[in-house]
Amino acid sequence: MTTQEKKDALLSRERFDFDDLCAIMQILRSEEGCVWDREQDHHSIRSSLIEEAYEVIEAIDTEDPALLREELGDLLFQVVFHACIEEEEKRFCMGDVIHDISYKMIHRHPHVFSTVQVKDSEEVLSNWEAIKTEEKQRNTLVDRLRAVPPMLPALMRASKVGKKAELFADRSCADILDMLSAHVEEMRLCEAPTAEQIGELLMTVTHLSRHAKVDAEEALSHHTDRIIDKIAEN
Repeated sequence: MTTQEKKDALLSRERFDFDDLCAIMQILRSEEGCVWDREQDHHSIRSSLIEEAYEVIEAIDTEDPALLREELGDLLFQVVFHACIEEEEKRFCMGDVIHDISYKMIHRHPHVFSTVQVKDSEEVLSNWEAIKTEEKQRNTLVDRLRAVPPMLPALMRASKVGKKAELFADRSCADILDMLSAHVEEMRLCEAPTAEQIGELLMTVTHLSRHAKVDAEEALSHHTDRIIDKIAEN
């Protein structure tokens, strides 16, 4: 089918499906498509993927179904964009992406697709991590810690590292609060807190959040929103 025939077929649709979305991306990247889309590579659209993911989160937080529907589409388009670039280089295609994630979901849910028995969601997560560790051959703790993406927001990354390393797992919230007080007191004695001291303080806050079963990233984001609202009121 020529590019023009693909365009004509799309223009005749009353409702589009996933294959149509992939076809649209291929047309946009073609010589008869869009010069901007054709010029892009993984690195040039990297930030767009991040932005679209955060806009999905915003739609979830505002509980806006119409916005969520739109933002999920924008995020899906970014996935198709990256897959199309790889297909052009003949390394893999969108079908490979779908196959791989389907296989992964079946393999990591043996309690659904096999005979493994689980008693609760905690055991489901434990099995998931064990299977993932085996798949990725992350045999040491350092392997697992280095696998936490460095580009995650700092609080989120610190929390994940702390959880995987089981840092202060044997401490109570009161113990961690005492540690926070000690960090603050140490900084009081300095002319100005150092980056290392502030980093240590923030890491300890993530330990406290984990013990209190509070997401540190969400807590700070919501508090920032409250500050903005208070400023707006004044």
